[in-house]
Amino acid sequence: MSTPVMHATRPAARLALNGGTPVSATPVPFMKPQLHRADIDAAIAVLESGMLRAAGRCEELERRLAEMSDARHGLTCSNGTTALQLAYGALFSPGDEILVPAWTYIATVSMVVAAGCTPVFVDCLEDTFQMDPADAVRKVTPRTRGIAATHLYGCPVDIDAFQSLAAKHGLKVVYDAAQSHLARYAGRGIGAFGGAVTYSFYATKNLGTGEGGLLTVNDDALAREIALLRSHGETEKYLHERIGFNYRMNDITGAIGCSRLDRLPAETAARQAAAARFDAVLADIDGLASPTVTPNAEAVWHLYTVKMDLSRFTCTRDEFCAALKAEGVPTAVHYPRATVDQPALAAWNRHDTPVASSLSERVFCLPMHHALTEDHFRVIEGSLRKVAEAFRA
Repeated sequence: MSTPVMHATRPAARLALNGGTPVSATPVPFMKPQLHRADIDAAIAVLESGMLRAAGRCEELERRLAEMSDARHGLTCSNGTTALQLAYGALFSPGDEILVPAWTYIATVSMVVAAGCTPVFVDCLEDTFQMDPADAVRKVTPRTRGIAATHLYGCPVDIDAFQSLAAKHGLKVVYDAAQSHLARYAGRGIGAFGGAVTYSFYATKNLGTGEGGLLTVNDDALAREIALLRSHGETEKYLHERIGFNYRMNDITGAIGCSRLDRLPAETAARQAAAARFDAVLADIDGLASPTVTPNAEAVWHLYTVKMDLSRFTCTRDEFCAALKAEGVPTAVHYPRATVDQPALAAWNRHDTPVASSLSERVFCLPMHHALTEDHFRVIEGSLRKVAEAFRA
């Protein structure tokens, strides 16, 4: 059977994917992970000092990020995954049941398993993509000992709901803020809440140093315990109080982090302004929904995640994104598979998290960073409208 000829007057024929003229021949940059001269100079200064291990620059980063997040203590570590491992190791015990998000990056959950605990998957909310407090209430059992909740995409979860649930059942809470540097809730930094908050400094994060991580805590004894776990349980040179690890950061990474932290408030404000622009555009495109921010929260927009109503289009999400790319707008999918559906976690999947399992076919991320220009916004808006019209059901 021959393929029908697409008439030039039809919207789909005008798509760059089908040979039409793209909205922009130059793609919009999806992210902007770059070092400034000041960051490089900060790293060189450490190299020239010879003090390469964790020292003054790590301590400065710990102090400053804790203060900016309204936390009492900051503790740097080697990356965001080890930050989670340190938090779980200090707060939970093998055999504990821990409520975890069904929709997040795998590290939030895999480190629960690595700690010898049992993950209990909690579904996410359809509008915010965050962990669903009502489903968490349903999943509590007499064996539940903690909650591991992700502030996903740069948006806080409903902290009040999870803190109330924790208080009612005597649970400890770890918030994974790998994507949420400087996010706020109820007028306070997210470091003010929970047993521990963990951060990643991976290269693409809002505060990216290449690798690196940090925890904030508000309990002095817990801070000491995490510090011991981070460095072989050592209380003084060659005296080891407990079994620990080598999860320290280094001062080169710390220096880059401090330098980038100088710019982070302004860059965060630029991301927030970009999100507001996208919200306005998507409000006028049937079938595409902007992400909703948790009530009482202030998001910092590590990712801007759009949700498709597939019934409004004649294409799949992947076909829609391929058409956007051809027009000059790259996208990404976070995530192409729900955490609960990862093969490595199949033993704990109770198949009772339908929202999370369905999102992997319906969401995509638009370019989001602090350096988006008016021309970038023009290209993104024009491409979204053009592609949506072409695939309109």
